[in-house]
Amino acid sequence: MDRFICPHCKRFYPIDRRRWRCDCGSGLDLCFESRFPIGEILKRGPTLWRYREAIPILSDESILSMGEGFTPLERMELAGHRVFLKIDYLFPTGSYKDRGATVLVSKLRELGIRKVIEDSSGNAGSAIAAYCVRAGVECELYVPASTSPGKLAQIEAYGAILRKVEGSREKTAEMARKAASKIYYASHCWNPFFLHGTKTFAFEIWEQMGWKAPDTVVIPVGHGTLLLGAYIGFKELKEAGMVKRIPRIIAVQSAACAPIYRAFRKGWRETFPAEKGETVAEGIAIANPVRARQILEAIRETGGEVLTVTEREIKVAMKEMGRRGHFIEPTSAATIAGLKKYLDQRKKEETVVSTLTGMGLKFIK
Repeated sequence: MDRFICPHCKRFYPIDRRRWRCDCGSGLDLCFESRFPIGEILKRGPTLWRYREAIPILSDESILSMGEGFTPLERMELAGHRVFLKIDYLFPTGSYKDRGATVLVSKLRELGIRKVIEDSSGNAGSAIAAYCVRAGVECELYVPASTSPGKLAQIEAYGAILRKVEGSREKTAEMARKAASKIYYASHCWNPFFLHGTKTFAFEIWEQMGWKAPDTVVIPVGHGTLLLGAYIGFKELKEAGMVKRIPRIIAVQSAACAPIYRAFRKGWRETFPAEKGETVAEGIAIANPVRARQILEAIRETGGEVLTVTEREIKVAMKEMGRRGHFIEPTSAATIAGLKKYLDQRKKEETVVSTLTGMGLKFIK
């Protein structure tokens, strides 16, 4: 039987519509055993739902899909090295966050939830809003007033109730949590069902690489929804005997807001709220990630590391990728800048996979 578990105090909870964190204050994980019947997977269409036995939705009738997933894995020469890029801006709302949204909103349908609250700097809000409107679920979104106009326009196009908050991303989250005292909190960083959508990033790479795991994955990190999803996905594949090991996880942060980098370098198990400078990579400008301990544990367990990139490096990478036919948003460009930095310092040949997480149209002002 599926249930929630606190990764810190190990307390169990039933899955219901009211609980979004442990009584100790920690985020919750999900107890769920994934299966990978390759013969069945190969019979299904090219969406992330081809891994049906690894996605914790009980009934097929609850599934809300817009054909998302199974994005291209492009081979590219970058900084003199061969790498693979997962083109995850090719989702219905233009970012990888649709991975989490399709699973989370499917669970909302299964639980009979008709209204939700979420907070976001843009992409997660767009994804939740889009899937909620398809599901007939009312969605109220809290966003920083400084969010890119393109993302705000996208959220409004889906008919969500938009609450603009003057102040930091952290203040926005605080306002949303207060408003969610009586309404389901469909938080992409707190809700474990979202992570069980983003984990399909790992499953697709595994299949596209001939049922093998790469040596290393290079991923942006703010709240860590993609990083933790990748870790969960490859861990489940390893536990099921499908891969021999979990890839090294290399996390990339903006130098202007790098709490994970600071904690990793100092050997801390937790982060402390970081000073946030100005950065174009708004999607990863998170001063105090709610799952910081789990992010740090995943990086250390896989023998990974954390890199930071400057605003200049981000802008250079954004321009370079445009010249390669990829119009990406700054958060994606930060990942490419970090990938180039990692490739320059690596000591041996390895199979490296990274990702383009969001399209550039979202950043047009």
